[in-house]
Amino acid sequence: MTTPTSDDWRRPGPTPEQRRLDLYGGLAVTVLALFSLTLTRSTGAFLLGPPPSGPEQIFWTVAVTLPLVWRRRFPATTTLVIAATFIAAQARSAPETQLSGWALFAAIYTLGAWGPDRRLSRRLRIGVIATMFAWLGVYYAVTVGSIPPDAFERAVGPVPPVLAAMVSGVLVNVLYFGFAYFFGETAWLAAHRQHELAERAEELRRSQAEARGRAVMGERVRIARELHDVVAHHVSVMGVQASACRRVLDRDPDKARTALTAIEQTARTAVDELRRMLGVLRAGEAVPDRVGPPAGVDGIEAVVERARDAGLRATLGVYGDPVPLPESVSQAVYRVVQEAVTNVLRHATGAGVLDVRLRYLAREVEVDVTDDGRPTRPANPDGLGLVGMRERVTTHDGTLEAGPRGGGGWRVRARFPVPAAVPEPA
Repeated sequence: MTTPTSDDWRRPGPTPEQRRLDLYGGLAVTVLALFSLTLTRSTGAFLLGPPPSGPEQIFWTVAVTLPLVWRRRFPATTTLVIAATFIAAQARSAPETQLSGWALFAAIYTLGAWGPDRRLSRRLRIGVIATMFAWLGVYYAVTVGSIPPDAFERAVGPVPPVLAAMVSGVLVNVLYFGFAYFFGETAWLAAHRQHELAERAEELRRSQAEARGRAVMGERVRIARELHDVVAHHVSVMGVQASACRRVLDRDPDKARTALTAIEQTARTAVDELRRMLGVLRAGEAVPDRVGPPAGVDGIEAVVERARDAGLRATLGVYGDPVPLPESVSQAVYRVVQEAVTNVLRHATGAGVLDVRLRYLAREVEVDVTDDGRPTRPANPDGLGLVGMRERVTTHDGTLEAGPRGGGGWRVRARFPVPAAVPEPA
């Protein structure tokens, strides 16, 4: 998404409430300007010269101030109308100048603050201000010759009186138009920044919603992976034991009893692990005391023992000097072994040998699970078991190899880096 530049951004039009305020404000300024005209006529202070007739004075006063009613709806048109009528009123020596001057100030300010087209509003303001200074120069050129000789009889400064009056008028107008331009720019920049803050807040809200959605999806994947690791392994073992029990139930009750005992123990282990997993997933709730710590490398022996109970000649070899592993790494190693053994029990036909090896290397720990069976179906790289192992290994920046061996059977090998804080083996 492209973000518009400051000159490309267009400020939205006024709200209905702001339009009502402009209506009331414009009418109020017009009434005050008529009142100011009455006071000026009462004092006889006609600074611009002999005034026109009374109706014409009222006309110019209303023509300069009343367009403020539309100042935020049509800022460019309002500024041009007020500027043109202001010059015309002064050319006609309209006596009311105070409220008329403030109306011109408000028009230039509004064009800077509310002009929808930034470049156009800037050019119009500069054009209006330049026209006003040109009119000031014309006014000085026309009136300087008609100044009476005794107009500055009390002047005592070092600067010539006429020059001092002209410079003073120019300075006042520079401040007048400069503030109108500056305040308009400031108001527009404030509105632009508020718009940017609103956009960023909306983007933040959307990103937070997306993050929450990703978190929910990640939590679902984690729950599915945990359920698969916990349930699939133990149910597979129980299925193998139940099948063995069925075969020997009539001719060898002792073996059948042993198989049933193994099924009972496996079921209890599965329930304990499910209880532990659900306790971890209950965010913010207290986990019961009977829920033990998550299984780690210490539980690999139990997995191998269950494989033996299922009829496999399973062996476990530990190589190297064992070092304490982070809990997450230890659990990931355990889950990889558990899933690999589960796959042997479920998918390997004719498997009789299972070899599990745990190697403690320099800065790494490696687990290697091999069997001599034949897969009942082609391996599915998108299966939940392989995906779960891959995710666990990738989470710890490790590597995973899973595939058939050259001499037959299947191999799963995972290697996990051990953080530097863990002591290296001697």
